Amino acid sequence: MTTPATPVPDEKDWTWVLERPCPECGFDASAITGADVAGQLRTAIATLRSAVLAPDSNVRPQPTVWSALEYGCHVRDACIVFGTRLASMRHVNDPQFANWDQDQTALADRYWDQEPARVADELSVECERIADDFARVTDDEWQRPGRRSNGSVFTVDTLARYLLHDAVHHVHDVAT
Repeated sequence: MTTPATPVPDEKDWTWVLERPCPECGFDASAITGADVAGQLRTAIATLRSAVLAPDSNVRPQPTVWSALEYGCHVRDACIVFGTRLASMRHVNDPQFANWDQDQTALADRYWDQEPARVADELSVECERIADDFARVTDDEWQRPGRRSNGSVFTVDTLARYLLHDAVHHVHDVAT
């Protein structure tokens, strides 16, 4: 397959989803706690996994909108990146996270050209790993801080809810 059209880079600071419901997918981060994330993440990933395994999951609904396969790759990689950030926050005082350019990763790793069954399996593995990591967070760790390269401050709790929004949002994307 040839390289598909490059979507317009999403340069929005999505941290606002921690303060108010997302008008696109309906996710309300204020309605849950970090402790709720593991179970809800597993549910969202099961739905996304099914979309990745569906026939034609590599077909884009529009030239500049990712396919279910591409969203599956992205969420898989988000689980990996956020797993590293979670581990850092639990063991280092106020770490600063390296920038992750998700659009560059999609191009470099050729998301559109990956094998759906493999992506679905990797998505399940990475989701389960980070869900287990969130389930093991102790009461005194939920408020440990960390910072993105743009200065946005997260706690373990807000990092968990932010990741959950990403998964839920992309489940919504593949359903519409």
